[in-house]
Amino acid sequence: MSRKRMTKVKVKKARRRLNENTPPKLRANRDIVLASVSRDGNTLEYAANELKGDREVVLTAVTRHGWALRYADDELKSDREIVLAAVTQNGGVLQYIAYELKCDKKIVMAAVTRYGWALRYAGVNMKADRDIVLAAVTQNGDALQHAAYNLRSDREIVLAAVSRNDASLLQHGRALRYASFELKSDREIVLAAVAQYGGALE
Repeated sequence: MSRKRMTKVKVKKARRRLNENTPPKLRANRDIVLASVSRDGNTLEYAANELKGDREVVLTAVTRHGWALRYADDELKSDREIVLAAVTQNGGVLQYIAYELKCDKKIVMAAVTRYGWALRYAGVNMKADRDIVLAAVTQNGDALQHAAYNLRSDREIVLAAVSRNDASLLQHGRALRYASFELKSDREIVLAAVAQYGGALE
């Protein structure tokens, strides 16, 4: 096979999916990287550093796969549009964003609605925001452990947390352990927790 033909084959493969074996020259080719991240956002990991700071490349990557934000340049982890696109796709990436955006209600709400456990990575003020916490525990009851203490005494929030029934995520009535002392004695809440998870009182 001629050298020219081999290069065309490498370019074609790289456009399908960048990986650790992709030659540096192709990793630095913007068109190739853009084509690759539009198919699999996580291939941003293998792009040249300068392209990890390219706004269009990163936005394309995180829209496809939110976790790709891990590989973006730190400056873009402060870009509200990019972060919102990432957390809307995968709430768990809240842990990788700039702190000031962890205090942005719209961003945190998008993250916890998708992945309640992301409340763990939210700013302190968001952990004390009733709307945010209710959305988080509705998606994942165990997120209650990351709520501000006063909200662990909020009956509606605790009831939502212990009533969450999704065995695939192990979110049974275990959240009762994170409720305030007073609500751990509330009959309706205890019954709801035990109905989801027999060991809720352990």
